[in-house]
Amino acid sequence: MQPDNQNLKTKKQEKKVLSDLFFKYIPYWPVFVVLLSLCMFCAWFYLRITPKQYEAGASIMIKDESKGAIDQEMMTELDKLTGKKLIENEVEVLKSKTLMEDVVNSLHLYASFFEAGKVSEKPAYHTSPVSIEFVHPETLREREKVEFFFSENDSQVVIGPKKYPMNQVVETEFGQLKFVPNKNYSYRAEGQLFFSLMKPGAAAGSYGSRLKVIGSRTSTVIALSQRDEVPARAEEVLNELIVAYNKATINDKTRMALNTLNFVDKRLAVVEKELQEIEQRAQTYKSSREAVDIGKQGEMYLKNVGDIDQKMGEVNIQLSVLDEVEKSILSKDTHTPISPTTLGLKDPVLTDLIYKLNEKELAHEKLTKTTGENNPIVTSLKGEISKLKPGVLENIRNQRSSLNASKLNLAASNNTYATMLQKIPKKERDLIDINRQQVIKSGIYSFLLQKREEGELSVQSTMIDSRVVDKANASYAPVSPKPMMIYMLAVFFAFALPVGFINVKGMLNRKITFRKEIEDMTSFPIIGEVAHDITKDPVVIQEGKRTFIAEQFRRIRTSLAYLGVNHAGKKKVLVTSSLSGEGKSFVALNLSLSLAMTGKKVILLELDLANPSLSDKLNVNYEKGVSNYLWGECEPEEVIKRTSVNTNLFFLPAGTLPDNPSELLMSERLKDLLNYLEDIFDYVIIDSAPSTLLSDAYVLSPLCHATLYVVKHKYTPKVYIERLEQDNLIHHHLVNVGIIFNGIRSRGFTKNGYGYGYGYGYIYDNSGNKVKKHKKAESYRYK
Repeated sequence: MQPDNQNLKTKKQEKKVLSDLFFKYIPYWPVFVVLLSLCMFCAWFYLRITPKQYEAGASIMIKDESKGAIDQEMMTELDKLTGKKLIENEVEVLKSKTLMEDVVNSLHLYASFFEAGKVSEKPAYHTSPVSIEFVHPETLREREKVEFFFSENDSQVVIGPKKYPMNQVVETEFGQLKFVPNKNYSYRAEGQLFFSLMKPGAAAGSYGSRLKVIGSRTSTVIALSQRDEVPARAEEVLNELIVAYNKATINDKTRMALNTLNFVDKRLAVVEKELQEIEQRAQTYKSSREAVDIGKQGEMYLKNVGDIDQKMGEVNIQLSVLDEVEKSILSKDTHTPISPTTLGLKDPVLTDLIYKLNEKELAHEKLTKTTGENNPIVTSLKGEISKLKPGVLENIRNQRSSLNASKLNLAASNNTYATMLQKIPKKERDLIDINRQQVIKSGIYSFLLQKREEGELSVQSTMIDSRVVDKANASYAPVSPKPMMIYMLAVFFAFALPVGFINVKGMLNRKITFRKEIEDMTSFPIIGEVAHDITKDPVVIQEGKRTFIAEQFRRIRTSLAYLGVNHAGKKKVLVTSSLSGEGKSFVALNLSLSLAMTGKKVILLELDLANPSLSDKLNVNYEKGVSNYLWGECEPEEVIKRTSVNTNLFFLPAGTLPDNPSELLMSERLKDLLNYLEDIFDYVIIDSAPSTLLSDAYVLSPLCHATLYVVKHKYTPKVYIERLEQDNLIHHHLVNVGIIFNGIRSRGFTKNGYGYGYGYGYIYDNSGNKVKKHKKAESYRYK
């Protein structure tokens, strides 16, 4: 049973939360409707003026040294000078501005054509009969919008008063250019045509920002995508980007191969000369000394030192290559790519670093031709080159140290065989030395010839390290903007903005607005609620008239039993509040009248001796009252008056206002008076001064059976209700407290009822007739 009760309690709490939220925001429903309409219109207008974006996709496969690409043996044999590629590097190359600028220049995308539309401009990629090709794109003068006409009669382009022929280079205010037929022209434009001109670098940045290049982690396939307002143009950009990438790859390979051939040719010339000198020396030695062939002991020596000499030659070549690379890097001319040869280098790390450095230098050289030295991209490339060079130089030093150590080891091995050479006769020993040098130079010469042939093959070879998997193909439907998402965002903001405003307003508001706030701040029960009265009549309950506010006071009358108040024993009820103006006197008067209408004798005491208002509400003026009795000037019978509003309601006015009301209320005669009234009347209702301004309420409450604490909607500060709970827990000043929530007004745009979640379809005037509630009706100022 306990779990069932817990579930039932949880469901009730959830239902209460939902109900509170509903009634919190429903009074502002016109705001939600207006904002929803406005946001939906803004979403529609945004979709109308925003150009639709289409996406084209393509993919290529790269030969990668770290992933599962299978090298073809023939390609490897034909291209031994170029190492395998890292897919991560190739992704960055494909995204580079240099490649995109090549695409812009190749497709002449620095000139964009548009057509005037009803709401916004639209691309004239298929409707413009002409396109523009600049002789020197880097020198064009940018223009944002240039109107033109195409004369079909004489095939001329008209710009203002000037006419330009087709397919001829002409001098214009924009630079040297040529108007050519648009190969993508499909149909006639409906609106005015115009074009805009942009520097190739800026156009490359624009197209590059819409390019995505994603490398796979498990394969060597790279996916490319391009967004554009024109699907066909997106396809052309991607296809041309792949072509430009392949061209750049071939150019880099050719440049590296030519650089290697240049180095090999220089070394071949030196080695060939040395080889000729050695052969001439051997021939001269044999003829002059009548030397014979080398014996078995000499052949054994040559065989042992042959491998060592070959290794020594390879070490010397590698050291020469390192010197060449270091010299290139330390060159003062940092604007020219170094393109150093890596011939004979076996360290893949150094080879990769040199490749990256060469790539950055090439990009720097190309950009400086079209942009200034202060261009952010050029500056960034300079920084990257400056960071790469120290790493390459450090690696070269390490490689040189390692090669020199190997050279010393090989020299030591050579010394081992020196003793063998001493045992051979001098003639044969000299001939062996000459033959040894001849073998060494012949080996180096053969090695260089082999590398030269490999270089020639690389230069002649046009093989590339990539293959197109899928050519560019654009989507049929636009990928941006997405109407469903835009409309969903519009709906979200239409509800989020007012909800946020209402909540922020509520957090900043320091006055009591909701019944729940009272319930959260205090444990005292709320025994009744009173709606804001639009009339000025302080008496809102009469016999024979059923009004809404009168029914509320009847409910309060019934709720007095919850506090233990009844005509048989507990009769005395104190009415107070936090501040003046919260309606305590109004509540005390109408509650007394409600009790009197049941046939009970009720007396209403005006004990707010600092600012009495009940006499004005009852339209009476008595000179003597409670204060005069407390001074001993009269007896109770002399100051108790019957009211004209009801024969069962009696009134005890305040009398002459004292200078010290709090001290006067502490008189023993007040207790005697209350005891006397309790014996005569069925109910004693006391109107006291506000509890936070004077101590009167704390003096009177212990003499009463219950205390009604009036809280006014949007008037009573929250801090007073919090303090009421704290003070009463510590000092127990107020006895048997019940709260009345008074003056509840409509919230938001609610016209019927009084908002806050207590919806009533209509209200009544004091004659019992239905009346329409006016939004700006003058309110009664309660005291």
